[in-house]
Amino acid sequence: MQVLRIKPIDTHHIRHKMLRPNGTLDDCIFQGDNDEMTFHLGAFVDKKLVSVASFYFERNEKFPDQYQYRLRGMATLPEYQGQGLSSALLRTAFPVIKQNQCTLLWCNAREKAMGFYTKVGFQPTGEFFSIPHIGKHILMSIKID
Repeated sequence: MQVLRIKPIDTHHIRHKMLRPNGTLDDCIFQGDNDEMTFHLGAFVDKKLVSVASFYFERNEKFPDQYQYRLRGMATLPEYQGQGLSSALLRTAFPVIKQNQCTLLWCNAREKAMGFYTKVGFQPTGEFFSIPHIGKHILMSIKID
């Protein structure tokens, strides 16, 4: 397995298949994908892209930290889940986030992914909320030291 920086367009197929299967490929183009401070990571197995995550320099007012990153669009193809790929993407991202003087990473975690996020150190904030056509989510965050 290898983790590399990838282009935003490289994330679209896996985002579509795993996160927006009832939508269009255009639904997988997120605002901020091409921003200067945004970065995208991919995990490759045998040179095949199988897991993606995107990181946006974006502040959530619910947290006091001045500089924050948002995790969005993390997804792994089903046949590669449970192999530590998403954890590897996060381990690669943490130093980049810290280098950018940010002290917090937050996300809107899907209800079914809450266990993974908790296992890797994220803490929930508030109550579950629903995103139309996608499902229940909860705000989660992790301090970057």
